[in-house]
Amino acid sequence: MTFCLRHCASWYKNSMSQERHERRREQAAVAAGAKPVSPRRRAITILAIAAAFGLAYFLGTQSRNVKFVQKALGQRKYDAFAQCLTDRGVKFYGAWWCPHCEEQKQKFRASIDEVPYLECGVKGDTHAKTQVCKDANITHYPTWQFPPLGERVERVFTLEELRDRTGCALP
Repeated sequence: MTFCLRHCASWYKNSMSQERHERRREQAAVAAGAKPVSPRRRAITILAIAAAFGLAYFLGTQSRNVKFVQKALGQRKYDAFAQCLTDRGVKFYGAWWCPHCEEQKQKFRASIDEVPYLECGVKGDTHAKTQVCKDANITHYPTWQFPPLGERVERVFTLEELRDRTGCALP
């Protein structure tokens, strides 16, 4: 019985302290000129924040959603062109550290992941090459290889030049 009295008294004292503490905080806010926030406004704010996080998750975490948004914004307008290059057997060899390769990638914008790109560089080592590029005897970057004869050209191309060489249509 004494345990219950002590425990109940302690719980009652703590809950009363929390209520007093809350009232004092509200009184201090009113004295400072701030208006107390209504529960309805607080609920609306929480819902708006939750909706913003939900939208960010939807748009940013799944690659197909990113592609959808990019396509809607016109950033993926070269997808069909890049797919045509792949279908025709064109290959683009490059290295992560190569500024000219980066320049070539920028021409495709967000559609670069559809381009038949083969990475020759080994992350962290600007002198090492991947086995694929060693086997293909790639020595300079960027290198484009065009079928049917496997002609190789080592330079940055405009998209129009690639169109003319491959017959793939630009948007």
